[in-house]
This record gives sequence, structure tokens and C-alpha cells, in this order.
Amino acid sequence: MSSDLMRYSVIPVKNPREIVLLRGSGCVWRKCRFCNYHLDFSNDEKENFSINRQALSNVTGNYGKLEVINSGSYSELDENTKRLILQTCKEKSIHTLHFESHWSLREDAAKEKEYLESKGICVKRKIGVETFDVSMREKQFVKGIDTDRPEEIAAYFEEACLLFGIKGQTLSSMEYDVETALHYFERVCINIMVENGMPVKPDPTVIALFCRQIYPRYQDNPRVDILMENTEFGVG
Repeated sequence: MSSDLMRYSVIPVKNPREIVLLRGSGCVWRKCRFCNYHLDFSNDEKENFSINRQALSNVTGNYGKLEVINSGSYSELDENTKRLILQTCKEKSIHTLHFESHWSLREDAAKEKEYLESKGICVKRKIGVETFDVSMREKQFVKGIDTDRPEEIAAYFEEACLLFGIKGQTLSSMEYDVETALHYFERVCINIMVENGMPVKPDPTVIALFCRQIYPRYQDNPRVDILMENTEFGVG
């Protein structure tokens, strides 16, 4: 992926916030069979910081909330970028920072949260669970989450992402995933699978089922974001 991606946007509804797509050293896992986001990476910390500084320069602090995504885990950002995020939060009166992490870096995410909250920033950690069907998650998606207990995942993360629109998913499985996520997590982001050249493919029949039965039920839920396209937050 190139450095000229859309890297700043505003999400004005449900949980109003600004969002930046930063660039780091790349997802440590890189085995998910549905995801190509990890292609947005570089080992050149100087170049990454230049891109990230430009994205963060757009932040206004109007909502007091900032979401940072970086096609991997927050702890994979360079130290200069992380210092600039904290500085931006302070200068723009941002009180809540949302960031992502892979399960394998959950302890790092916990340390990042502890440090930022010691500086007066409330942190909400997000994880891509994708589904609570462990067989699908690990055999088909290859997520690398070595627990079948949602409460164990929720002990490290406040927010969860789900992935729908894939062969094998049913109305009952999607209902179960959403309700489980809402039970254990503060917020849920539902992503609909799009064709991206990866082995896992979108299934139009499942997507149509989601649109008929699931979408109307949760579209107005203030705790649920639904992305029919992966760029609907305005970045990517």
C-alpha cells in the first residue's frame, strides 16, 4: 500500500471522534487469511513518522476523542509517533484515545494503556475478534487468539471488531456474535467482508442475509458501528 492513502477523517455519528490511519512496522501476526491491511507498513521509522506527523496535524480535538489505527497494533508504532500522539492529545484536549492491538500483543497494549492513563488519557483498546465461533476464527480466519472464552478477551480489550459476510455464517451465528460482543465489550464494530485478493472471500448470500435481518436491528444502536465497505470511516 502506498503512503498516499486517506489518513485522516471525522466520524460524526454514534461515538463522534476523529480517526487517523498511521503507519508502523507492520502487523506482527500477518497470518489472517482475510486481511491485507498489513501491507501498509515500512521498516523506515523516519518515513513512517513523517507520514504519521502529517496525519496527526489534521486533528482538531473537536470531539475530545481520537481513534488511532495502523494496520496492526498500537505498540508497533515508532516511539516518536507515540510521543506525538500523546502530545496531540494534550494540546487538543483529547480525553479518550481508541487504539487497536492483536491478541498476541495484549500485554503490550495493557502497558500502553497504563502509561497513557497515567498521563490523563482514557484508553479504549480494540481487538479484531471477527467471530466467537472458535473453529471458524482459527481454522478459516487464522486469527491467532488462543482462548475460547470471550471474558478472557474482554479482560484486555474494551472494544471488538466482527467480520461478517463469509460462507458458513448463518443468521443465528451472526446474532450470537453480535450479542456476545455487546455483552462483554463496550463497543462493537461490524465489518462486512469485501474482495481484497485474500483467500477468504465475501459471500453475497450471507451479506444479503445480514442486510435483511441483522443490519436493521443494530443500525441505530449507539454501541454498534457497521461498515459495509472498509473505507466508510473515511480512511484507507
